[in-house]
Amino acid sequence: MGAPMLRALRAMGLAATGFDVRPAADFGDMRLIVTNDAPGFAAGIETLITVVRDIPQTEDVLFGPQSFAFAPRLERIVICSTLSPAYVTGLRPRIPAHVALIDAPMSGAQVAAEERRLTFMVGGSEADIDDTMPLLLAMGRRVHRMGGYGAGMQAKVLNNLLAASNTAMTRLVLDWADVGGVDRHRLLSLIDNASGQNWFASGFEQIEFARDGYAPDNMIGILVKDIDSALDAAPAGADTSLPEAIRALLLHLPKMD
Repeated sequence: MGAPMLRALRAMGLAATGFDVRPAADFGDMRLIVTNDAPGFAAGIETLITVVRDIPQTEDVLFGPQSFAFAPRLERIVICSTLSPAYVTGLRPRIPAHVALIDAPMSGAQVAAEERRLTFMVGGSEADIDDTMPLLLAMGRRVHRMGGYGAGMQAKVLNNLLAASNTAMTRLVLDWADVGGVDRHRLLSLIDNASGQNWFASGFEQIEFARDGYAPDNMIGILVKDIDSALDAAPAGADTSLPEAIRALLLHLPKMD
């Protein structure tokens, strides 16, 4: 996700640079705008947009090996990873008070990032969000203001509960269709125009992970992680049996031919 988002910012004429912990040889055609030099990167950043996978990587970026939260010129941090809302709200007292903190997780998968049509769910002060809007609109088409800091992440994990359930059930339906002799493409066309319509089924031929099975480091694995994030923020006493059942389905999802 980070690479096409960086390209989108650059296309708007913004002096954006990427950071990655991998060797520079892995950066390919982006090697001139991506660095693995943490001190050099930290020296110049005013706005930090984090697009890492999970909480441990976020800890590394903000407080650990990179410690970008304490970069000398830093003015704002935009959290675009999907993380536990409880963890995200707990970041505020750990970040220097002068640094604005905005949660802006996104939806749309890699294909939307490449086409600059991500949807952002944003939490933060109105002034901080206003200041960040040009960056978000360079990378996406829709920005939903969900409320104060943390509200964007709460909205995102709730959205992803539905995305996870649609993913699991659409794959199950397609498997059953194969066994029953129903043409997959015809069924997907029907679903797109019937009561079962959902984002995953409608975009099945374009979504890069549509046929993947579960692996800890792929997008299905990220959906499982997002269910865990939602469960971490579940209301006290809530019935979590349905999200837990969806998580179990995804954990055993095989690769599709």
